[in-house]
Amino acid sequence: MLGLIVTATALVGGFVVARDFVRRRLRYVDAVKRPSAPLIAGVAAAAVALPIAFLPVVTIGTAVALGVGVAGGVASGRNAPPRTTETP
Repeated sequence: MLGLIVTATALVGGFVVARDFVRRRLRYVDAVKRPSAPLIAGVAAAAVALPIAFLPVVTIGTAVALGVGVAGGVASGRNAPPRTTETP
């Protein structure tokens, strides 16, 4: 049960963090607009998380879920307009 919670957290956390990063920091970078950008980001995130998969709670599925979340976040963040910050 704990492994499932960790995997779901990695999926959702990777999505949210990647989407926010792309919206804030990479909005003017042309490379993020390429069709292969989400795939490259997802594979890189999974490759970085793969050595952590030796821990008892974290599995290879968790590393793959993180990669899928990051890929989805990059794809979502590059298509969405940046957040507006209004000051009261």
